[in-house]
Amino acid sequence: MSFKRGMTMDCTRRDFLKMSGVGLAAGMVLSNPKMDVHVGSKRPNILFLFSDDHACEALSAYGGRFKHIAPTANMDRIAEAGMRFDRAYVTNSICCPSRAVILTGKHSHLNGQVGNGQTFDGSQQTFPKLLQQADYQTALIGKWHLKSDPTGFDYWEVLPGQGKYYNPSFLTPNGEVQYTGYNSDIVTDLGLSWLKDKRDKDKPFMMMLQYKAPHRRFEPNLKHLTLFDDITLPEPGNLFDDYSGRGTAAKTQAMEIATHMNDNDLKLNPPTNLTPEQAAVWNAAYEPKNEAFRNANLEGDDLVRWKYQRYMKDYLRCVRSVDENIGRVLDYLDDSGLSKDTVVMYSSDQGFYLGEHGWFDKRFMYEESYKMPLLARWPRVIKSGTSTSKLVQNLDFAETFLDIAGVKIPSDMQGVSLVPLMKDERPPWRKSLYYQYYGENGHSVEAHEGVSTDRYKLIHFTDLDEWELYDRQNDPYEMNSEYENPEYAGKVQQLKRELTRLKQLYDAPEKPVLP
Repeated sequence: MSFKRGMTMDCTRRDFLKMSGVGLAAGMVLSNPKMDVHVGSKRPNILFLFSDDHACEALSAYGGRFKHIAPTANMDRIAEAGMRFDRAYVTNSICCPSRAVILTGKHSHLNGQVGNGQTFDGSQQTFPKLLQQADYQTALIGKWHLKSDPTGFDYWEVLPGQGKYYNPSFLTPNGEVQYTGYNSDIVTDLGLSWLKDKRDKDKPFMMMLQYKAPHRRFEPNLKHLTLFDDITLPEPGNLFDDYSGRGTAAKTQAMEIATHMNDNDLKLNPPTNLTPEQAAVWNAAYEPKNEAFRNANLEGDDLVRWKYQRYMKDYLRCVRSVDENIGRVLDYLDDSGLSKDTVVMYSSDQGFYLGEHGWFDKRFMYEESYKMPLLARWPRVIKSGTSTSKLVQNLDFAETFLDIAGVKIPSDMQGVSLVPLMKDERPPWRKSLYYQYYGENGHSVEAHEGVSTDRYKLIHFTDLDEWELYDRQNDPYEMNSEYENPEYAGKVQQLKRELTRLKQLYDAPEKPVLP
């Protein structure tokens, strides 16, 4: 099928429920706007906390090798009082497409944002617009990255492009505003200011508070520049992966810590937008370490290990500031009495490689960038300290927000509400997920699409016409493709059929191609 602008897809939701194994109980929640999915007469507020490139490995609620070294105590508060989604995945592991999918509840090929190069079509249907129509107040603060001005928000203040970590400018409907300080702190200050003083307190609110961190260049808050200096961080077991168990794509990418990180990433160059006072703090923290590095004349594996330590310490320092600021927001909700009527969700636009396979960045359907964190707290609805292993995607976020608010979910949205999982109703659920990446020039990652289940992952690098199959039960780090293994021939054919079915279901193009 082809999709034309303005065309509706009335069968999509029915087909999804039938073909993905989501049964009648879930369908009732999705289609009945009068069903009371929350407790009490007040419609719940919605607070969506969002970061950029935060891998589950660096969120202690998920465990991982940094759990005791760099705990995320405040993010963990959300999980401890609510639900951790253990198999949450992105549809397209790159910043702008992920954000567009969340806004629209549609895959990239339908919302038009297939990569970072396009300008988001803000005239299309989004969940904030639908919440506005339902008399919610909506606000967006922080990283936007979609080039067009935000629509569907009563209040917005966003970073231009990627934005800067230090002394950032923000775009507003009234022009550009400059602030002095650290990005994560400023985003939180603006969010708290809106919550306290700028909203209509007689209406429920939906606020998207979106942090730039820990995105590249991984620049920490000045107060954290020496955090972890006295620690040697654990390495992933495949830091020195030689890619021998996979095809062309893993061998030809440009995202290796060993060869593709630059002096800005590694803090051998200071940022250019610091005040003199900030520069003095920066130089005091980094210059002695940089001088020691220059004198060491490291080579080979020793140099890679140094780069990994520098990268990961700065990354985790950025995460620390996000976590601290989330704590400030959660404390305000508690102190103001808003907590009991506010659904809090935390996620990131995708995962990220923290040295696994020797990489940084994302884009691949391999697990570390494909998997995204997702935590949710909803007092009186979600049981404390719960988790789910159901397959969910950022495709489901818009539908979930609408369902929480009691707003009817449009039939042309392609995801499903997560509210039944939050309520522990255990409905029949999808058994597979579809992924598509369009192969932008950045980091030379080949275009690919794929299908994943709770155990298997089939990836097709479309321009190369190469296939890879992973059995994640036997190979959780995806080191060896089993595509050519005759013992998996039946599974390959089964997954190819499932990939075809999902592409038909989602009206996907024959292969992902940049416009």
